[in-house]
Amino acid sequence: MKKILFITIALFVISSKLTAGDDFCGIYNKAFQNGEKIDFTIYYSVVGLYVNAGNASFTTTVENYNNKPVYHVVGEGTSNSNYDWIFKVRDRYESYFDTATLQPYKFLRDVNEGGYKIYENVTFNQKANTAVTAKGVYKVPNCIQDVLSSIYYARNMNFDAYKVDDKIPFNMFLDNEVYNLYIKYLGKEKIKTKYGKFNAIKFKPLLIKGTIFEGGENMTVWVSDDANHIPLRVESPIVVGTVKVDMMGYENLRYPLTSMISKR
Repeated sequence: MKKILFITIALFVISSKLTAGDDFCGIYNKAFQNGEKIDFTIYYSVVGLYVNAGNASFTTTVENYNNKPVYHVVGEGTSNSNYDWIFKVRDRYESYFDTATLQPYKFLRDVNEGGYKIYENVTFNQKANTAVTAKGVYKVPNCIQDVLSSIYYARNMNFDAYKVDDKIPFNMFLDNEVYNLYIKYLGKEKIKTKYGKFNAIKFKPLLIKGTIFEGGENMTVWVSDDANHIPLRVESPIVVGTVKVDMMGYENLRYPLTSMISKR
């Protein structure tokens, strides 16, 4: 279930030939700060009854990488201990990206899901437009993002500048490939989550068909309609059942969470 969280919040993968334009380049951080932490609970349902399947957290710290100031974001996830005997998950994702440009320098993925293990170490050279992995050197386009950096980059987008159904393209590097992605903006609405009731911004990523997701525009994401733009809920059908991810706690947000109407 943890892999679902990271993949869903990362706004995954499409096959259309869009390329990232000015909308997803040259953004500066105004949404988050050093010390921010956001906690999530993942719920899974087969017949309409949601059960607590696991938890995940995202933390942000300011550090130095090759003598440059960077945001170091760590995403960690574990399956609920009650279900470890069925499918044990221990995942850790890390990204180091520039504090000024929000462009990534390094991405790490250490995944252990039911005994299936993946380790990925990517170094980005933004000047040379390359990504270096254990399998080689890959040419990448300008403004390339990794799984985690793309989330924090997107949080700084000005959604008020878009109309309903506008598509916002960007590029992501994962598994030694460049993927052309987009976010489809769906407007604003009120949403009630396990944490509370919020004014939210709503959008859909277009997914590639895989072993978990069916592909297409089936997933919906809501983020807070305030200056923080933190993820509030991610919801999607999967091959068997439905998954729902809710924000359940936060620390050191850059701004007050003014989008919250009421807390449960």
